[in-house]
Amino acid sequence: MDSKKSKIIKSLSEYAQIAIGILLASIGLKAFLLPNRFLDGGVTGIALLISRLVDINISLILVVLSIPFLIIGYFTVSRRIILKSIISIIGLALFIHFENFEIITEDKFLISIFGGLFLGAGIGIAIRNGSVLDGSEILGVFINDRFGISIGKVILLFNVILFTITAFVISKEIAMYSILTYIVTAKVTDMVIEGFEDFIGVSIVSKDYEKIKVAIIKELGAGMTIYKGKKGFVNKNENEELDIIHTIINRIDIKKMYRIISNIDDDAFIVEFDVNNVKGGVLRRYLDRKKGEKLANFLSQNPF
Repeated sequence: MDSKKSKIIKSLSEYAQIAIGILLASIGLKAFLLPNRFLDGGVTGIALLISRLVDINISLILVVLSIPFLIIGYFTVSRRIILKSIISIIGLALFIHFENFEIITEDKFLISIFGGLFLGAGIGIAIRNGSVLDGSEILGVFINDRFGISIGKVILLFNVILFTITAFVISKEIAMYSILTYIVTAKVTDMVIEGFEDFIGVSIVSKDYEKIKVAIIKELGAGMTIYKGKKGFVNKNENEELDIIHTIINRIDIKKMYRIISNIDDDAFIVEFDVNNVKGGVLRRYLDRKKGEKLANFLSQNPF
């Protein structure tokens, strides 16, 4: 019963957050982009372009254009995502139809930035909760599944075609501002989906691994995983065992990390890689300075 109750609560929370995403996206469209005749990328951009050329309500265009992509998604992604997406797209269309905002600014640069910001935040929140507000993401998943072309490349090509048409049909200036809106939207969407903190993974191989472990814990307070390794060649007794340090830190700490390692072993082998998503474990500075010093002192006296 508790499990069923928790699932219901989780589902309600997801739909509540999707509703917030829809509200933010509709503000971006109705308060910034639509009144000033700016476009965005994807299906939303096509709907905006058609509404500029034909006197048809954009809400209706948005729903109709989304149908083919939802049908594709039915055979590509889970039915639960499609159901949520149908509800989200209809909800967005209704919000756009009934909302009436005063024009906040006529500055084209601000329109591009803030229109993209609100729209990106709304799309990101929806995606985080298992829904999409734009069918171009579904198209990207479908083509990636069938032909192996990356989702990013599909969406990029989709939008290059859209903005090229916009430049010829409407104006080059509108096309350029719309590209700026799309870039802001895409960046904010990524930030909302992946989180505002930018983590990076680091693997360290060094003969002074004990000192480096202690220093990282003491000065960065970062968690780590230790792998047992062995040097990969036999020459002058170099085939020795050592610990390989694997840790995840915030990107802003990476220079300090390099400085810590360099002060101990300037010849240490360091591999740095991007981290898209992290779940579980300890990521932040989980130790205050006193606890970090205590643990560091313990490790220095009791090496693994």
